Amino acid sequence: MDGITKDSIKTAKLMKQLWPQLTDKEAIDEVKKYTNGKNTAIFTEVEGDTIVGLALCSLRFDYVEGCKYSPVGYLEGIIVDEEYRLKDIAKNLCKKCEEWAKNKGCKEFASDCTLTNTDSIRFHLNIGFQEANRIIHFKKKL
Repeated sequence: MDGITKDSIKTAKLMKQLWPQLTDKEAIDEVKKYTNGKNTAIFTEVEGDTIVGLALCSLRFDYVEGCKYSPVGYLEGIIVDEEYRLKDIAKNLCKKCEEWAKNKGCKEFASDCTLTNTDSIRFHLNIGFQEANRIIHFKKKL
């Protein structure tokens, strides 16, 4: 199956909760991209044999709203399966992303969400991000 593992299939399933418009193949391709990329990383939280949390991050070398340095570590997406929420899994996954970015030489870490995603806004603010603009980009020092 072209390097597709059981874990990448499980991860792709959770990724589709984050981005439901993806086909199964597109989700698996995204998992491979983040797993194998030089400037990307993927972190998961596992309970038993189930992947219950997922965070995707990258290095961005272009302008990132509100940031002064380059590259910027960027939280591209984060999701925790509904029954595992409110257990600090997302917070811990984000910390792993921040540490990865710091190890890549980043001085800042950023993210974004839509204006209407109040759960995401609350999450970002609760873990130390600061709002950079009403487009809802977030940043914090590493």
